[in-house]
Amino acid sequence: MKLANDLKKFREKRGGISQEALASAVGVSRQTIISIEKGKFIPSSFLALKIAKYFDTNVEDIFYLIDGQNNKIRWRVKWK
Repeated sequence: MKLANDLKKFREKRGGISQEALASAVGVSRQTIISIEKGKFIPSSFLALKIAKYFDTNVEDIFYLIDGQNNKIRWRVKWK
């Protein structure tokens, strides 16, 4: 399994926010955002939470797992 993301789609939905603007908003470099989008860098929990907060959504809406057959594995955290 590997971690994948819909970060680029979220940027596009947000009016085409640039990688640079997102990077600045969450306190990382543009190269970090590029690497996350390409799946070459797995963000820390802290960074993933900051990105989700920026888009006013849940972490699991942006980040998900891909299994061996390239199927998306999504989950919902249920709090009691």
